[in-house]
Amino acid sequence: MLSRRHLLATTAAMAATPAWASTETVGSNFRSLLYGEDDEQTTALDWLAARGGVDLVAGLIFAMRFAHWQDVRISSVLQDITGDPAPRTWFDWMVWQERHPEVTPHPSYLEIKRELYLRIDPQFEIFFRDEHMARDQMKIRLEEITWGGVKKDGIPSLDGPKMIPAAEADYLVGSDLVFGVAIDGDIRAYPLRIMGWHEMFNDVVGGVPLALAYCTLCGSGILFETDMGRDSPFIFGSSGFLYRSNKLMFDRETHSLWNQFTGKPVSGPLVGSGIELRQRPVVIEPWVRWFARNPNSKVLSLETGYERDYGSGVVYSKYFSSPKLMFPAQVDETRLAQKDYVFGIRTFGASKAWPVTAFEGGLVINDRVGDLDVVLVGDRLGRTVRAYDRGGRTFQAGQSSAEVRDSSGTWQVTEEFLLGPDGQRAPRVAGHIAFWFAWDGYLGARSEFYEG
Repeated sequence: MLSRRHLLATTAAMAATPAWASTETVGSNFRSLLYGEDDEQTTALDWLAARGGVDLVAGLIFAMRFAHWQDVRISSVLQDITGDPAPRTWFDWMVWQERHPEVTPHPSYLEIKRELYLRIDPQFEIFFRDEHMARDQMKIRLEEITWGGVKKDGIPSLDGPKMIPAAEADYLVGSDLVFGVAIDGDIRAYPLRIMGWHEMFNDVVGGVPLALAYCTLCGSGILFETDMGRDSPFIFGSSGFLYRSNKLMFDRETHSLWNQFTGKPVSGPLVGSGIELRQRPVVIEPWVRWFARNPNSKVLSLETGYERDYGSGVVYSKYFSSPKLMFPAQVDETRLAQKDYVFGIRTFGASKAWPVTAFEGGLVINDRVGDLDVVLVGDRLGRTVRAYDRGGRTFQAGQSSAEVRDSSGTWQVTEEFLLGPDGQRAPRVAGHIAFWFAWDGYLGARSEFYEG
């Protein structure tokens, strides 16, 4: 929190602000800082520094990113206003802002932010309408929404994409990772080397309308049902915006913004609707293993309708090989490094995360999430984890990754259930992989953690 001394000082300074320091005047100086010549920027920053007030913090952080040639001076003004000498870069100040929800922006902030984003892409206007941007109308803070570097649909979704038989997918090599999905015998693979360029598919699998929301920044591909009993299923796209280094997707019917990690609308007409997308099971697995398990699988075709380099290890290769984040997010690394992978389950008001390293060598883990008994069958290699409702049974590893054992005998590991020796079935439980920073950032103390 801000120190009491600085809060009192800033409040006193704002009370003494001359009448000419109206909302329009503050907004005018922010515009000069963002768009003016060097001398205009200097004059505007001097004026904002003299005016002071913690309500300027969000606008100064925003300007720091887009008027980055002034970043050292803007950071100095921010340090004076907040009394915190530690943050230096835009990244640092965004994390500072996340830690200080008590600091609210000046009334000019929305308009300044909207104006700049509309210069980047006029289509962004549909996400920044006055009636949806009031603080009490949003489920996240406007000042923490940041631009991801692309226009609306700049990362194009794949809608009803072309699929081919697995035997014809000769473009894949054995180590290529795929998202594996199976519903009612309809088995499909969506390679990450393609999905990394699109981050979203809208498809129908086994008669169920689905969307795979893949946030490359937080390492999570989450499979959602999109038929919510409305006239038609939701169709999702990528907005071009981020929240705490996580993509904000949007539905094409209402253009509400949705949190990819939670499956809930956070801004727009659907806020307050109570809608939360239901998760379906999805697994990440190397192609050689997926094909061996599911030789009759359908596979995403390279004929997507877009020109991209779909080569192995091309998309986001530097990001995935780096321990650093690309965009700001507060991280607690007391348990894991920020980009360590976890497998997480959320069910019946409870949640739990397991480090993927816990599955070294194909470990089978019997555990519990809330009131649900689960068994997890995984392998650190390939980030592969499947979860099933074990119904009180206790399993151990079988002779291969395709089977597990309990006191009754051998059970076959399939995509939809564990199949027991007498025809018993233990159904699959929805879960997904994510970087630790994303899981902990969105669930934090509400989630249990597997200590091993």
